[in-house]
Amino acid sequence: MNEFQSLFNRSQAVTPGGVHSPVRAFKGLEQAPIFFKSGEGAYLNDQNDKKYLDLCSSFGPLILGHRDPDVQRSIEEIVDKAWSFGAPEAYSLELAEWITNEIPWLDKIRFVNSGTEAVMTALRLAKGFTGKNKILKFDGCYHGHVDSMLVASGSGLAGTATASSAGISAAVASETLVAKLDDEKAVEEIFKREGSDIAAVIIEPLPANYGLLPQRNEFLQFLRKITKDNDALLIFDEVISGFRVAMGGMAEVSDVVPDLVTYGKIIGGGFPVGAFAGRDEVMDFLAPNGPVYQAGTLSGNPICMVAGLNTLKKIKNNNIIENTNKACEDFAAKLNDGFEKHGIPMQCIQMASLFFMTGKTTDPIRTIDQLPKDHGEHFKALYPKFLSRGLYVAPAAFEVGFFSAAIDSELSEKACQNILDACSEYFNEKR
Repeated sequence: MNEFQSLFNRSQAVTPGGVHSPVRAFKGLEQAPIFFKSGEGAYLNDQNDKKYLDLCSSFGPLILGHRDPDVQRSIEEIVDKAWSFGAPEAYSLELAEWITNEIPWLDKIRFVNSGTEAVMTALRLAKGFTGKNKILKFDGCYHGHVDSMLVASGSGLAGTATASSAGISAAVASETLVAKLDDEKAVEEIFKREGSDIAAVIIEPLPANYGLLPQRNEFLQFLRKITKDNDALLIFDEVISGFRVAMGGMAEVSDVVPDLVTYGKIIGGGFPVGAFAGRDEVMDFLAPNGPVYQAGTLSGNPICMVAGLNTLKKIKNNNIIENTNKACEDFAAKLNDGFEKHGIPMQCIQMASLFFMTGKTTDPIRTIDQLPKDHGEHFKALYPKFLSRGLYVAPAAFEVGFFSAAIDSELSEKACQNILDACSEYFNEKR
């Protein structure tokens, strides 16, 4: 038994499934999860001191890489002053001012402790503000483990939903409507039938939790118009895309301004944080100003706020987003050239500093049903080949990859070659 299996066995004895988030369990892969002990720059180090180039970036937050030295210094300084107050402090104020100054259409922001918590409260706020009861979401978008968001399309009538997790009542599921991405007609039909009771439409403007599914700007613009026409709010879930695709996230890229936006990941600089933000009229419906309640003992934690502020400042001052986007674009282009040259039936879909490798398709992939049916089979076989070559990607078939500023051109070139070698080996074996 190797050390990872031993650690996993111990963990399973005291933790459900041996992990604190299901994707970490390596489910469907024929090995125990890797247990890590440190990270620095572009690399992760496992319990056996094996080094991996990190193409997961903790699922997105680590745009500067692991333990950026400038951010680390700011954390060391705040740890000597404050851990938690449960009271007003200036650290969250500085971050709130910085974000609302940077993004002109945001008037107010409230910090919470996770993206899930941000979405949960944004939905409650939308319902309280509009006086309506239903939320429209999309297949292929993930909004955390909020009960009302853990639903999928039901059979039969368009827009119906069924719970995708045990423990969610039919009553809760019935307040969520589900549409297919990239389908204006389906959304129109749902609004025609349910529009008087739809409080909000929520979408990942760059869906990145079930593969990478870049949407047409026209579709996002359509959602903006139909929500305004029906007195519903538009919520952009930018937990992943916020401060990664651009300073103003997909709202800036698409030139579509939502009523509410949720953030997480990067705004904590690697520490647990979430936030939701929007215009005064909506945000002031929140307690203590308004009737919609939300609270959190650790919200605005000083360490998270300082880490987040210094991360965002460095991103802006060093053109990190633009440089990392370009690096990822070059990486994807080289991969696609290599796939074509070596006759490998794969493609790398890329937007900004996010990428996703899957089977070759003729048309752009915008919905989950357009993903190649054999994607999971290929991923399962390729994953150990990536690990053996010192590449760490998320251990689940439909998770996307992330570039960080710590991955320079030399590391990118080496990663590209390792991926091409792994894929060539796999498809040669299949032949």
